[in-house]
Amino acid sequence: MSEKDLTDPEYYLNRELSELAFQERVLCEGMDERNPPLERLRFLAFFTKNTDEFFMKRVGGLKQQIDAGVTGTTPDGRTPEQQWTEVLEEARPLFREQSEYWRTVLRPTLADEGIEILPVDELQADAQEKLSTHFEESILPTLTPLAFDPAHPFPFISNLSLSLAVLSSNGADETTFTRIKIPPNQPRLVSVPNENGRYVLIEDLIESNLDLLLPDLEISDVSKFKVTRNAEVRRDEEVAEDLIDMVEEVLEQRRFATVVRLEVDDDMPEESLSILKRHLDVDDREVFHRNGPIDFEDFFELVDLDRPDLKPPEWSPKPHPRLGSVTSDEQDGTNDIFEEIRAGDVLAHHPYHSFEGTVQRFLHAAANDPNVLAVKAAIYRTASDSKVIQSLIDAADNGKQVAVMVELKARFDEKNNLEWVRQLEEEGIHVAYGTVGLKTHTKTALVVRKEDDGVQLYSHVGTGNYHSGTAKGYSDLGLLTADRDIGFDLTKVFNFFTGPTLDDRFRKLLIAPVTMRERFTEMVRREAEHARAGRQARIVVKINGLEDPSMVEELYRASMAGVEIDLIVRDICRLRPGIEGVSDNVTVHSIVGRFLEHARIFYFENGGKPRWYIGSADWMTRNLDYRVEAVTPVETTELREQLRFVLEASLSDNRRRWVMRSDGSYERAPSDDKPVRDVQETLMAATEAALDRGYGPGLAVDPDRIEEKLLVEDVGEEEPDADSAEPDGIVPDDDEEPPHSDGGDASVFDAYADHWYRPDSDTYSWAVRTTDGERRYFKTRDGASRRLRAEYDSSEDRDEE
Repeated sequence: MSEKDLTDPEYYLNRELSELAFQERVLCEGMDERNPPLERLRFLAFFTKNTDEFFMKRVGGLKQQIDAGVTGTTPDGRTPEQQWTEVLEEARPLFREQSEYWRTVLRPTLADEGIEILPVDELQADAQEKLSTHFEESILPTLTPLAFDPAHPFPFISNLSLSLAVLSSNGADETTFTRIKIPPNQPRLVSVPNENGRYVLIEDLIESNLDLLLPDLEISDVSKFKVTRNAEVRRDEEVAEDLIDMVEEVLEQRRFATVVRLEVDDDMPEESLSILKRHLDVDDREVFHRNGPIDFEDFFELVDLDRPDLKPPEWSPKPHPRLGSVTSDEQDGTNDIFEEIRAGDVLAHHPYHSFEGTVQRFLHAAANDPNVLAVKAAIYRTASDSKVIQSLIDAADNGKQVAVMVELKARFDEKNNLEWVRQLEEEGIHVAYGTVGLKTHTKTALVVRKEDDGVQLYSHVGTGNYHSGTAKGYSDLGLLTADRDIGFDLTKVFNFFTGPTLDDRFRKLLIAPVTMRERFTEMVRREAEHARAGRQARIVVKINGLEDPSMVEELYRASMAGVEIDLIVRDICRLRPGIEGVSDNVTVHSIVGRFLEHARIFYFENGGKPRWYIGSADWMTRNLDYRVEAVTPVETTELREQLRFVLEASLSDNRRRWVMRSDGSYERAPSDDKPVRDVQETLMAATEAALDRGYGPGLAVDPDRIEEKLLVEDVGEEEPDADSAEPDGIVPDDDEEPPHSDGGDASVFDAYADHWYRPDSDTYSWAVRTTDGERRYFKTRDGASRRLRAEYDSSEDRDEE
């Protein structure tokens, strides 16, 4: 058989269409009758929020490329204009489905349950009168009608603003177009006075009282519309004098960016529509007619109503069994969290485990512990009232060395992060806020603590942001560890944020953009070698996106070698599964549940000696090449068992899981008349069971919670997890001396801390990096000490000569 050309566009799905397919799955949850009514409404609101961002970022970027004359093709063979055209065609029916379902099913269902959104003219006369009084007193003073006529220019329409387009006349033949912006600082849902559970939309209330706002005019039409603008506005970082000034300018430019979508009432007259199209510079393909509410995002307000009968059972994050509940004493001072972490790694899984009781507690303890010398953290997104930031400020007030990396280019959080930068700097904290050409996407924190046996490093490496709000709705993992190698690796990463360069030598962490792509590629290829040799070979990866063409090609080659591959990809996926002779062994899954699946887990079976990793990076080009990312190995058997349980529960889910067809479309995983297995419900139950059992693992890994074991259980002795270890395993040093007293050689290990580490081996306890870049392994501390002296004391003497 001839070698297949795996760069052929037929093997790759389009990124934009793949993301739109994910939004369709979100919409399907909003129309799934198995979900309670307010849960369905929540998904309809998320569909609006997500597609707004999709048009601002992705469609905006395509239009920018078209305007710049870009004609190059993506790996799937499409030009920007072809992608733009197809995306608009694919999106249009989705908006129609959202409106239709709301109008014909969900709105009547909510009305039957006592939650009604009504037209003003359907209310009783006394209710209309009270609402009119409310309008005149509270809403009218905030409105500013902007007329468009020979004496007035066409008004500026801000991004995502909802507006009324009014056609009116004063008795003459000329018609005037007036734009009225719906005030964003007023509640969109206006309660009907003295009628619990009944609302009108503010735009309908304004329309019904236009005679008070535009008196003595003849109103011929009132239509609603919403504008979406491009958010892909950038400045060249290489020529930016100050990153803060650059980000502030980008935020300002977004206000006036190109319009990429115009949503209008289904019955908007051609006169109003033509005015909007002409002055907003959009064509018919960018106009979306809506039959019903144009914007559903404000309906989150209804989702928050105290109606538990219309929602899924409430979930409150639980304490981690090894850390216990946070007491008031622990909030005010230090606690034993460092002792617990040093006793063994802790794996936190949000929102199953409390963010406040794990990550926030770790940083709070660091801020108040007199033995802590330094605290460092990388902030990508955080809450507006962040206790994480407050802990860092407290740490500085308590005399700790504090360094914070705040990523100013975190899209749509730029303004919030700018405010935090200013506050941190006012507290005298050293803040790094971005690097040229890279975004900092790591979810990492480092605590340096003085202890009886020396300085100890405590690390947190996570998959999610230091954001207490999203930690309640995003499914994320975080490793708390006292592993010295991971601590040293994080020290190098944080030094990069404030220093001139990023080291490319790491003991355990996979760091983008320097080592991560190479190491992941090696691990995929190693599975292929195992498969060709007849050994156990399996890859299971849980990520948010698989977009990088090179990683897709590596997975195709592994599949062709016989590796069984399961990809749990939440949204974007370029890979086509089920192609004969190419991806027969690949299955692509997607899980859409009440929590946003955000954790990244990487499993490589490695001939029966699995390797496990978690971290911040997806398999997208931006993550591997253009962001600072951190992925950590998980080496503790108990924690690996928990990760195995998460993946097995995900792969056996028959409620929230979708499976991709080779054409890029998705179908729900078949239930086969078996009991419902919802992975998120399974993990909630496992978390509660673990808490009931008392001190111990964070999840009760009970086999009967899932149908069958899908991954190998053997997590015994492994090769050392070093980034350049020899492929055949550990090579001991031939000259190792017999064990004897170390003779007080602590200074040698301190002096050459970057040249030794503890390998993951039951045989060898010490590893030394030699001056020629190789490694030597030792059973005793004294053997490692002698090698360090021989390598580096002598080399320094030669340099001095």
